[in-house]
Amino acid sequence: MKKTLLIAAIVVLAQPLIPAQQGAAVAPAPAAAVDEIFSKWTSSTPGCAVGIAVGGKPVLMKAYGMADLEHDVRNTPETIFEAGSVSKQFTAMAVQLLASEGKLSIDDQVRKYIPELPDYGKSLTIRHMLSHTSGLRDWGSIESIAGWPRTTREYTHAHVLEIVSRQKSLNFDPGTHWSYSNTGFNLAAIIVSRVSGMPFAEFSKQRIFTPLGLTHTSWRDDHTRIVKGRAIAYAFENGEYHIEMPFENVHGNGGLLTTVGDLLAWNKHLVNPKVGNPKLIAEMTTVGRFNDGKPLAYGLGFFVEEYRGAHNVYHSGSTAGYRAHLNRFTDSDTSVAVLCNGSNGDASRSANRVSDVYLGDRLKPATPPGPATPQPAALNPPPSAAQLNALAGSYWSDEAETMLVAAVDQGALVLRRRPDTVIKLTAIGPDKFRGSIGTVTFVRNASGTVDSLSVNQDRVWDLRFAKK
Repeated sequence: MKKTLLIAAIVVLAQPLIPAQQGAAVAPAPAAAVDEIFSKWTSSTPGCAVGIAVGGKPVLMKAYGMADLEHDVRNTPETIFEAGSVSKQFTAMAVQLLASEGKLSIDDQVRKYIPELPDYGKSLTIRHMLSHTSGLRDWGSIESIAGWPRTTREYTHAHVLEIVSRQKSLNFDPGTHWSYSNTGFNLAAIIVSRVSGMPFAEFSKQRIFTPLGLTHTSWRDDHTRIVKGRAIAYAFENGEYHIEMPFENVHGNGGLLTTVGDLLAWNKHLVNPKVGNPKLIAEMTTVGRFNDGKPLAYGLGFFVEEYRGAHNVYHSGSTAGYRAHLNRFTDSDTSVAVLCNGSNGDASRSANRVSDVYLGDRLKPATPPGPATPQPAALNPPPSAAQLNALAGSYWSDEAETMLVAAVDQGALVLRRRPDTVIKLTAIGPDKFRGSIGTVTFVRNASGTVDSLSVNQDRVWDLRFAKK
């Protein structure tokens, strides 16, 4: 009997409805258009689950492709995926709950709770962390520069604290710029644990997941834990799929295990809160501001922008082979959740295409993408052999605990990193090069001698390596 009811429910959900203007008749939605968006997923590939809700009620939930290619398990709307940075809004909510109880303020200094953080002589608050304006370097990017990117080591929050404690500077003064940093959300999770007196995962369960009925949602605080119904994540490389699971226990920045149904229920709660209150949620979903008063496109754990003229509170996510995206169009109270278990899932594009189907003529015409940001052209003429040889040497960073060895190889400059990595560099300016590690600038002292090199990436600015 229960099985019959479940099948009937799935059939109903597979016949979505598009809401017309208020008071008008409701017309059938083109479910076939949604199927077409996900048509590349088959019984030979991983895939995605998609959920759409209007007015807080699910109108479509479907799944495509396989949850486990080795054991021929299909994805279903109830399959558990990892949501990547969609997780950040849950961490922000946990912090806000403690703030609403007077146990902390999001304008408190971070070092009040994380004394391991160096004193940079700047006001660095929890709010800065939750809005990506803290200037804190992204710990995963530092480890990638060091040769140990995420998913290659079993990172824990203890590792995050240790990496943070080594950083001698910030990317920028807090509140002056925006740079995406997972570090801030890992530290926020640690703060919740220290203030509440319980593990962050348990606090989230008791205060958020259980009260909201998110029965399929938890944190990946132990990556070895068995999670029934979880999809395996895959990387697509050279035309083949390979298993690529998160090999770490850090969470709060990502690590939320969930379903499209639970994400839709979460979005429903943001409209009619059962946890927290409207004022708290309004603060999270209102754009923040820089120190000079200029607005961000980010609140606290949410991007807040226009999508084709529609106000959208959203976030995307990517961890290992998982991809995720969650839209909430506030004016029409329409939510779209997409979770994928393939690195080529492009959940954001899929979620926006589904949004196009459901919002229809309420959206403005799509704006053609602007020109790609040009990469700096290779320096012409290129540096001479003598100029390159002057840059050769060993460079050490205490902050990354890594040695980079600059050397000339077949007329070009390379960086060698243990055990066997060779990073080719292309000259783009005097003493300035581009490579897979980022932009590398060799720094000269007052006498004109090279005494260090600086690595710059989007999430790590001016990481120094001293010449030995």
